[in-house]
Amino acid sequence: MTSVISKRSVQEVAEFVGARLVGDGAVELTGIASIQSASPGDLVFVDNEKNLQPAFQSRASAVIAGDFAVSQPNAKPLLVSAQPKLAFSRAARLLSPKPARKPGIHPSVMVHLPERMGDDVTIDERVVIAPDVEVGDGTWIGAGCVIGRGVSIGRNCELYPHVTIYPGVRLGNRVIVHSGAVLGSDGFGYVRDDATGRYEKFPQVGCLEIEDDVEIGANTTIDRGALDVTRIGRGTKIDNLVHVGHNCDIGEDVVIAAQTGFSGSITIEKNVILGGQVGIGEHARIEEGVMLGGQGGVLPNKVLRGKGVAFWGTPAKPVREYLKELAVLARLAKKE
Repeated sequence: MTSVISKRSVQEVAEFVGARLVGDGAVELTGIASIQSASPGDLVFVDNEKNLQPAFQSRASAVIAGDFAVSQPNAKPLLVSAQPKLAFSRAARLLSPKPARKPGIHPSVMVHLPERMGDDVTIDERVVIAPDVEVGDGTWIGAGCVIGRGVSIGRNCELYPHVTIYPGVRLGNRVIVHSGAVLGSDGFGYVRDDATGRYEKFPQVGCLEIEDDVEIGANTTIDRGALDVTRIGRGTKIDNLVHVGHNCDIGEDVVIAAQTGFSGSITIEKNVILGGQVGIGEHARIEEGVMLGGQGGVLPNKVLRGKGVAFWGTPAKPVREYLKELAVLARLAKKE
């Protein structure tokens, strides 16, 4: 069970998440839980009929479910939503808010006071902040973070401990960056001297812009542009251990799972979903709404298109085509 933060009635929760209430709205809720671990006071969710009875029989005080639950006999209050999991996620913000932080700057901080620092900013111990930094209202910077010169951080951002932000990076509002992430590091760009066989560094003097409501996972690295901009679009969610190379342009509401790697100058359009360990070559383009399964590979300069189409394999192909090819290979192997 989650820690008790405050009591909320089922009616309050239903109104907050926009769900239809069936049953006693006066029942008090104090937290959220899974069906298996629920205790009295907890809210649980069900997004398919097979889990409905276990939810009704659990110790939870209320259930969020779809319309399929309305006709089933049940003594618990029921919150009916077209998207139960989404409603549950929103209820969590009401029932289990994040711990309050006391605004202020810890005495151990090595800081040039931000050029413009908003109200209610919290800066924890051993943070290093270079000159000309801007920090918006309500932002939290966790212990051991390093913020480079000229960085701009928007309102209500959360930087977990040991985040490093290189000079000139811009973060929008409500950006969450988890521990160990590195933002704005140099891209991997070198030019070979044919006469000597040695490599010389190509300038990495562009910038990194991260728009509103982005979340960046632990130990993820995002390079600045070489001469231009690396951009992460509004609402994009990036998992742990992802690498984004220089000059990439990632659109809005993109989801990127762990251990995915992007070469330079890649375009990812909005609403793309990328599974874990995906690899994408330089100058490739993934068009709007494409889904690419885990360990899928996209060759340099290639384009994947087809809103809602699922791709898989290396080189990535529509799933049906890829599975047909695997079946043919399996039959050929049996003939040998």
